[in-house]
Amino acid sequence: MADDFSFEITQSLGTVAEGKGGWNMELNLVSWGGRPAKYDLRSWSPDHEKMGKGLTLTKEELLALKDLLNKIEL
Repeated sequence: MADDFSFEITQSLGTVAEGKGGWNMELNLVSWGGRPAKYDLRSWSPDHEKMGKGLTLTKEELLALKDLLNKIEL
């Protein structure tokens, strides 16, 4: 099953934070295993060949998160 692992960053939306060693936390649209792209927030190595743990959201989930964050007083 691990042999079937593939991904493609279809659109880079922005960097949320810059980390050590060139690793950045980024929000991207990523297609996992050839499926339709989803919104993805995670750390990436400078060459985008390695990644850290992250969060993948559908458009509806991202909109719900946006609404929730807008309600929080920071």
